[in-house]
Amino acid sequence: MKAAQIKKYAKKSRVTVEQVPVPKITPTEVLIKVTYAAVNPLEELITSGSVRLIQSYDFPLTLGNELSGIIVAKGSDVKDFEIGDAVYTRLPLQKRGAFAEFVATAAMAVAKVPRNLDMAQAAAVPLTGLTAYQIFHEILTVSAGETVFIPGGSGSFGQMAIPIAKLLGLNVIVSGNSSAEKRSLEAGADRYFDYRTTNYWEVLSDVDYVIDTLGTSELEHELSIMKPTGALVSLRMGPNQAFAESQSLPFWKKAIFKLAGSAIDRKAKKANVTYHFVFVHADGAALKQITDLVEHNGIVPAIDPRIFTLDQVTDALALMSTGHLSGKVLIAMDA
Repeated sequence: MKAAQIKKYAKKSRVTVEQVPVPKITPTEVLIKVTYAAVNPLEELITSGSVRLIQSYDFPLTLGNELSGIIVAKGSDVKDFEIGDAVYTRLPLQKRGAFAEFVATAAMAVAKVPRNLDMAQAAAVPLTGLTAYQIFHEILTVSAGETVFIPGGSGSFGQMAIPIAKLLGLNVIVSGNSSAEKRSLEAGADRYFDYRTTNYWEVLSDVDYVIDTLGTSELEHELSIMKPTGALVSLRMGPNQAFAESQSLPFWKKAIFKLAGSAIDRKAKKANVTYHFVFVHADGAALKQITDLVEHNGIVPAIDPRIFTLDQVTDALALMSTGHLSGKVLIAMDA
């Protein structure tokens, strides 16, 4: 089978498409024939080695974190799925590789595709869906009536985070580009700022939670609008000591992350705000909850019209890195 791989970590890592054996499955795994794989900023973090202290890999490494596909074989202990089932998944950190024609993965990381989505749309859900779900159910302890602000939340993450937050009774405020305002309000956002015309930090205050999607350049602005004892969760700013402890990492990694996250922790502490870094993990049970949410709310993720083949993986990664997208970038395996 064909698979897109790297041979080493590098800032500009060279991705090549190789012929490799179809993976074998264990009794608790399923073999999936990949239909679509989604391309995410996480690929850049992994290929550059930026997250190797969280999860390191052997080489050659097949890229790709989320996919949709068809189960073509299953292990003897797998009871919840049958051959022919259409499924989607965010692959476990330890065993990734969605940029390939076939993937073997734990059945517990997989869920059936939502009935209201086609296979392309389904491939765009697992990573952002699980990220939003884990933020609201595992990291934060929220109460109805509180307020969450998502700067840069007009993209695929916001599409999942907004309805999850609304189900929990939160007031949801989002900033982003003007083209996504209607979609965000229809998803349930209570208020929307066009970042080109409004500086949110000049009009917002007393926000309970901020979910950062933009990185450290926004830290000062985000902290300035928050209530004391609030919580800031970031997808981009990087891990700190609290993250290392939550992952039960060894002492030396805790020391490194303490140092790496010290500047952010210091500023958050000064604002009397708790900082959390999120690095989403595979969870089939949570993905089933997301399936129900997607079906019940009729959520359809935006897909960038420029769909690539596996042989065009370098072009797909380049497009994703520009950030000028109209939806999730996909690789079609049968194209």
